[in-house]
Amino acid sequence: MLFHVRMDVTIPPELDPDVRTRLVAEERERALDLQRSGVWPQLWRIVGKYSNISIFDVTTGDELHTLLSSLPLFPYMTIEVTALATHPSKLMP
Repeated sequence: MLFHVRMDVTIPPELDPDVRTRLVAEERERALDLQRSGVWPQLWRIVGKYSNISIFDVTTGDELHTLLSSLPLFPYMTIEVTALATHPSKLMP
């Protein structure tokens, strides 16, 4: 099942800079692992924001929630999820 996910990240300015650096590095590694596994096939940055638009390919909403909550920056994210369905006018290969 495909999900369109928008993630907006707001790291508090008072967060220790070393903690911030560590969390951002861990987030990158986790995101790369999930992309390599195939569950995160699309990832785009939103210009001018600390945000992204992603497509996730998972079995259930529960699986998506588990995956998103495993991200190191999850506590600092506002996340909007939309389940996707095939459009009847989509050109099929």
